[in-house]
Amino acid sequence: MTITITAFENSPDGGKGLARDMRVRWALEEVGAPYDVRLVSFKAMREPAHLALQPFGQIPTYQEGDLALFESGAIVLHIAERHTGLLPVDADARARAITWMFAALSTIEPPIVERFVAGYVERDRSWHDERLPLVDERIRKRLGELSRRLGEADWLDGAFSAGDLMMVSVLQRIRSSGILDEYPNLSAYVARGEARPAHQRAFADQLAVFKAASSR
Repeated sequence: MTITITAFENSPDGGKGLARDMRVRWALEEVGAPYDVRLVSFKAMREPAHLALQPFGQIPTYQEGDLALFESGAIVLHIAERHTGLLPVDADARARAITWMFAALSTIEPPIVERFVAGYVERDRSWHDERLPLVDERIRKRLGELSRRLGEADWLDGAFSAGDLMMVSVLQRIRSSGILDEYPNLSAYVARGEARPAHQRAFADQLAVFKAASSR
């Protein structure tokens, strides 16, 4: 059965690979699973056909036969469980890798997303300049904890796993702020993830979509 995922027709991230379809593309490339991409406009994301797949009107979605999924973390976990390469065989190591997936999405990502909201939605509010340092403080607290845990290791728990894929994807979103540079081991960790051939293929594919949309 053909796997089909959805992605932005014209991504607001400027082709930087920060949209959440990139996580799913990367996972599929890591496991060598072929897939199709269906591009959706912002208008189409609010229409009944897409809302039937993603009730919150977001991307990505994942379809394979009668199975339809949404939420990038759930999709990546499904891919990792269906294919070899993203989860360890050992049961305990597998559980730890899944734990790191949840840590990326539930602990590290929320304050990073909050910073994006502060920058794009709340910039004109009178309290923006006072609030932003508080958000950055929360980000630094989490990155400091993650940095200490990673130490000098290449990956979070032995070999590269879906936990690393999700964590690298989350950390990429804060790089433009300069905060990530304060943690050299985390910057190197992200660079290792980005250097993986599967990531490079996924990034090239999503960038090609953005360039094609921009040229029209």
